[in-house]
Amino acid sequence: MLSFRDITPQDHDIILPMVRDFYQTDAVLHPVDESILERTFRDAADATEPLLRGVLISWDGQPAGYLYITLCYSAEVGGRCVFLEEIYLLPEFRGKGLGLDILSWIEQSYPGARRLRLEVNHVNQGAVHLYEKAGYTYLRYEQMIIDKVK
Repeated sequence: MLSFRDITPQDHDIILPMVRDFYQTDAVLHPVDESILERTFRDAADATEPLLRGVLISWDGQPAGYLYITLCYSAEVGGRCVFLEEIYLLPEFRGKGLGLDILSWIEQSYPGARRLRLEVNHVNQGAVHLYEKAGYTYLRYEQMIIDKVK
């Protein structure tokens, strides 16, 4: 059975190997420094951090993956936006239909959200197919960024 719980600092050795694996997949377009992965985990495991939530996904009591979820306000839709920063399942749990259940859980967990948003790399066709099956469509914007600190 699929279950979800907020991560804690004690989950470091469960979550970080999955995070490192995520950043080696075709879901990510560029390398990210290990210190940033560590800092993000600490923030995701900090219950007082209002902008980032880390969630451990389990199947029958075994770790199966994780989520990093952020919240923001979208002026385009006039309300809260849930940004699915990272969605990761261990390889042995992929292709079992869990993705749709995970996306459904996210929607149910944020009933007041006006938009759910995520990034997807077009070469990650498995993810593209899942998101389209769940009703997601492309929002065609190019992103521009400036990174201020590491």
